[in-house]
Amino acid sequence: MNCRTVILAAWFFVLTLSFGVLACRAQDEPEPAPGAPPKPAGYSFPGVGLGQQEGELDPDISPLTGMQAPTLGVPEYRHSYWVPGIQFSSNEYSNSGSSWTSDNYFLGNLSLLEAWSHALLAVNYSGGGYVSSNSQQGGGYYQQLALAQSLHTERWLIQFVDVFAHIPQSAFGFGGGTNLGIPGVSGSLGGTIPGLGGNYIPNQTIYGIGPYTNNVSALQATYELSRRSSITLAGSYGLLRFDEPGNPDSNTLVGSIGYNYQLSRNNTVGLLYRFSSYQYPGNPQAYSDNVVSAAFGRKLTGRLAMRVFIGPEITNFRIPVGNTSQKTGFSAAADLTYAFHRGALTFGYIHGLSAGSGVLIGSNLDLFSSTVSRYLTRQWTGSFNFSYSHNSPVVATPTAGPAYSDWYVGCSAGRPIGRDFNFAVAYSANIGSYAGAGCTGAGCSTSNSYSTITLNFQWHPRPFVLP
Repeated sequence: MNCRTVILAAWFFVLTLSFGVLACRAQDEPEPAPGAPPKPAGYSFPGVGLGQQEGELDPDISPLTGMQAPTLGVPEYRHSYWVPGIQFSSNEYSNSGSSWTSDNYFLGNLSLLEAWSHALLAVNYSGGGYVSSNSQQGGGYYQQLALAQSLHTERWLIQFVDVFAHIPQSAFGFGGGTNLGIPGVSGSLGGTIPGLGGNYIPNQTIYGIGPYTNNVSALQATYELSRRSSITLAGSYGLLRFDEPGNPDSNTLVGSIGYNYQLSRNNTVGLLYRFSSYQYPGNPQAYSDNVVSAAFGRKLTGRLAMRVFIGPEITNFRIPVGNTSQKTGFSAAADLTYAFHRGALTFGYIHGLSAGSGVLIGSNLDLFSSTVSRYLTRQWTGSFNFSYSHNSPVVATPTAGPAYSDWYVGCSAGRPIGRDFNFAVAYSANIGSYAGAGCTGAGCSTSNSYSTITLNFQWHPRPFVLP
């Protein structure tokens, strides 16, 4: 499948559907006058700040060398509340041009936000089940949870995050940019929980894996040494468990210590040491990974959030691979969120050791992801998503196993209907290939592609204010 054809087909599909729906709903409010600020839509893209102005955000005070990705800022919550919801989503997908299969999801949603003067609790949860038109696949259950608690005193910032998911397939592109892949109620009512950095989560970046469970719990403490400097301690424990036999489970333990120094109001530099341990139940192999990184970050509330890490990486093997029990390389990571007029751009990159995504016993991972989201009209928001991952064996040997390359391209559009109803549609394509180490013949590589159309409907009442 030609990637350019996939991208063009995706955009034409969404734009055609968007114009059709807009024509059918001619009673919608007219476009705002030129120069007027856009009306915030009920369907938004968490973390990118569509519709947020600088005056509506408090600065993000999370440390540069911490476990969470930077954000454009923290919304000014005026009330504590909780809001339930229900959701129906349908995934129509085809493998390399084969007949289409439908997976239909029936879910309940819950978002809760409790704000105090020096603390904040946010919970987003979605759970239910799905049924498939494929009789061999049948059905199963679906659950996703994201929970974050923070406490801020004069010198201390304590943060706790827990992320849980049980979904029927790889997270790489799951949900296609709709709320199916995000826990909780959509839009601004779902309290935004900053994502954990890729090094702290047991990632699953190889498409085509069956049902699995992922959970990671992380705790972080930052102490302010002076007006400009602070020190950050963080730790996390994560696991991957697969329902189908043949996929290696993994446990990931990460601990880090970082020093942050604020050069100016917007710029910070830092130094980070991170230790990671990767273990595989039932398999004797294990890895210990040591990384020292220099870091730079820049934040402009409501406009820009960015950080970059780079440094040497030393990996030790419990069982030698070939004639070596240690590998030296480098680790790199970058996060960027940039807000522009009526839209936003996010970007992420990771290079370094990973648990292996349930296919390899450890892997060298390169992961690139980006999203562009924008108001298409006063009511409609749209996004374009692109991701690429490459997983290769930790040490290349004739028996090390194949390397996996996976591409994801998708676009989505969504809008509120009335006060309590949201609709979204998405098209995505996943293209995967793998090749064995040292193999050069045409029969040594295998590739496949999946096309998916996702329709998502969500209803929720007005929030229930907490005392």
